Amino acid sequence: MTKKRSTPARKLRTDALRNRERILEVAKRAFTREGADASLDEIAKQAGVGAGTLYRHFPTRDALIEAVYRSEVEKLAAAAGGFAAAMAPVEALRAWLLLFVDYVAAKHIIAPALNSVAGGPSRLYEGSRSLVQGAIDELVKNAKKSGEVRKDVDASDLLRAVIGVSYVGSGGDWQQSARRLVDILVAGSRTVQ
Repeated sequence: MTKKRSTPARKLRTDALRNRERILEVAKRAFTREGADASLDEIAKQAGVGAGTLYRHFPTRDALIEAVYRSEVEKLAAAAGGFAAAMAPVEALRAWLLLFVDYVAAKHIIAPALNSVAGGPSRLYEGSRSLVQGAIDELVKNAKKSGEVRKDVDASDLLRAVIGVSYVGSGGDWQQSARRLVDILVAGSRTVQ
């Protein structure tokens, strides 16, 4: 009996990776504007690729919607490391929380498209929760270690506060309120000198 070898996933060529990223960016805008029914052919056209290229990367509409969402979550999580490397710990935390406000806003806008995914969006949200939580946990840990924030600051509390204002906010100005809340949260988290 011969043993079947598993083939490692091929790394995308540079041009294929560029095409994929362009498709995701155009799809995000299209799903935001038009919802889950956005034309995939139009997405391909605006991304400057053929329909075959789009379907090679994303064989179904659900696969494209999921990839758009996952890409946004991955960018948010990766930003934590970039902020941590470039800023003081408490400023990195603040910058990431402000970016999180933008992420929540985008999630609200693309939610109707996410709701169309087979099985609903909850499994997508579950998978992303650990990336988001890991990013803020690291930022809070760094800020505590530096002595810039109090030892009793809980990363989950910060997330819940920002998410909460997005759900109770009335009208389109909730983002401004959330940004002010981020500054209040960061100020309240600082150690007393």
